[in-house]
Amino acid sequence: MIRQPISFRAHIALGVVSVVVLLTGYTALSYRQHQRNPSDKTIPNWSQLADGVTRVLKPQDRYDGASWLWTDAKATFTRHFSGLAIGVLVAVVLGLGMGCFTPIEALLLPPLSCLAKIPPTAMLAVFFVLVGTGMELYIAMIAFGVIPTLAQSIYQSARTDVPEELIYKAYTLGASHPELIWNVTFKQILPRIIEAVRLQVGPAMVYLIAAEYAIGDIGFGFRLRMQQRLSDMSTVYIYLAVLAAVGFLMDYSLTWLRRLLCPWFGK
Repeated sequence: MIRQPISFRAHIALGVVSVVVLLTGYTALSYRQHQRNPSDKTIPNWSQLADGVTRVLKPQDRYDGASWLWTDAKATFTRHFSGLAIGVLVAVVLGLGMGCFTPIEALLLPPLSCLAKIPPTAMLAVFFVLVGTGMELYIAMIAFGVIPTLAQSIYQSARTDVPEELIYKAYTLGASHPELIWNVTFKQILPRIIEAVRLQVGPAMVYLIAAEYAIGDIGFGFRLRMQQRLSDMSTVYIYLAVLAAVGFLMDYSLTWLRRLLCPWFGK
């Protein structure tokens, strides 16, 4: 049957099998490539990857004794969290405003719908002119990419996931507009907001890496650009693995937060 449940052990076993197949396939591909060219770095073998780990963790005088990985991670994730936090805050305010008040919906929904169709990477030249090439550029890229889509998701949730009966009961009990927005609408759609934010973590990182790749002098995007020019994929794959690990951690953390704050929402 469709959606037939399986045991927890089967879940774990299938997950382990998928990882083993992936690693085995990569090992075979790397071995085949090194049979043709023993000095190849485009598909590094495991010893070359180990050398890459040593290289990215080695202290660098240029960065006051810090390693490549620490310096780039500090820059990239500071930009990512700052831009995402600002984007989420603005999107929540706009989404709740549109979902609760029809005039605000009529005013903001058309421009947000149009802006959501413009890739932030296409606006890079505009951001150069408006905010320069410093920290503001990366925050603007992430916020511009997150706000339109996230605000519309929150607006839809506020419109469809809050029953009219709850609104009428709140007004009957004497609730003011701010009390109704906070105690009824916001708390009712909070799990939807967290889920929508979770889905924006990946796109926000894409926008940031694109900006760092284009004009950054530090960060993951900058390092990927420099190592790609040298055809040294051992460092590139390590950075990609770190991005995947941090993304997984953020995804799991937001899921855990939703379960903690909204246990009534379900699994």
